[in-house]
Amino acid sequence: MATSPTLRSRLPALSPAQSRGERRETNEGNPSLFPDPRDGQTPAEGVPTPPQGLCLSGDALNQAGGIARLAASSPLVEEKRQTEYYLLPAKSIINRCDSTRVPFPWTVNPYRGCEFGCKYCYARYTHEFMELDPDEFERKIYAKASAGELAAHKLASSDLRGQHIAIGTATDPYQPAEEQFGATRAVLEAMARQSGLSVSITTKSNRVVRDIDLLRRVSERSSLTVNMTVVTLNQRLARRLEPRAPRPDLRLAAVTRLREAGINVGVNAMPVLPGITDRESDCDALVRAVRDSGAQWIAAGVLFLMPSSLAVFLPFLENEFPKLAKRYRAWYTRNAYAPEEYRKQISARFATLRERYGLGNRPQEPNRPATGTVQLGLDWAAA
Repeated sequence: MATSPTLRSRLPALSPAQSRGERRETNEGNPSLFPDPRDGQTPAEGVPTPPQGLCLSGDALNQAGGIARLAASSPLVEEKRQTEYYLLPAKSIINRCDSTRVPFPWTVNPYRGCEFGCKYCYARYTHEFMELDPDEFERKIYAKASAGELAAHKLASSDLRGQHIAIGTATDPYQPAEEQFGATRAVLEAMARQSGLSVSITTKSNRVVRDIDLLRRVSERSSLTVNMTVVTLNQRLARRLEPRAPRPDLRLAAVTRLREAGINVGVNAMPVLPGITDRESDCDALVRAVRDSGAQWIAAGVLFLMPSSLAVFLPFLENEFPKLAKRYRAWYTRNAYAPEEYRKQISARFATLRERYGLGNRPQEPNRPATGTVQLGLDWAAA
């Protein structure tokens, strides 16, 4: 289904019943990205720490049951590549996250579900809130309706200057659906009309370069950083782990183009997969390539597996890496995290590599907007 770019920000029209209340100030239910580990273990210093509780708006109508009802009534827009695309009614696109365990108070996820189909994806549990199976995360994609209008309304009605807004925290904002729906670009267009914002984008897609012109406009008036995710340089391995994501070399080439355009950009080596992507030589090659791409920083975090992710990842592991299956079952069946000793080892390895190649572990101080807003350091997930 081809879509005119001029229609993307409000695509397509919903019935009055579906769109009722879209412009209300209350936020759509937005579960935390990093739920509590199942046994309550506190991770070692310097490794990812899931926040307690859920990032919900407080509107009971918008919690899990409401999301499930909205998903069930969402119109099917198109079906291709064995993937179904739906238009999801939304009351907001910039959603409050009240957890004290993450450094950003606002999140933007223009889509629910992600076509990249990464076997390790922690966000699969978000489909459970819509009463869908975790393995449908890459087969049923929901684009949030009227993304641009909702973003513009929120930015105009609330003073979000200096409060960090993280785009792409649960699904990739530049997955294939973006080519059709343009929801991410619509949000950025609304942000480009504001000043003094603090914004980050996390993606593993080279499609982000499509918006270089827009990103430059945002960065002229606000603080902006882009985090490109690359877990391995091995293209064959990447295809097994991340079946529909762009090749690693394309992502690093996108990093170079972003830096050439003056955009602040770094790389997330997340997750580090025990026994698969953690060899010292492979980590060294990755960090060296990140340096050569022009990136300003690299952050790393060891795999953690919530139940919904474990249910997908373990069968994949037993089929693709059977010799590792026993180790993973021992580590992750009763605990979402790898052992603390291993996490400390990986943290130390990347610290050494960052020093060797002259990279930081967090976004560097960006160009300051006119208001003097300071970019938040996103080292909450850095190893």
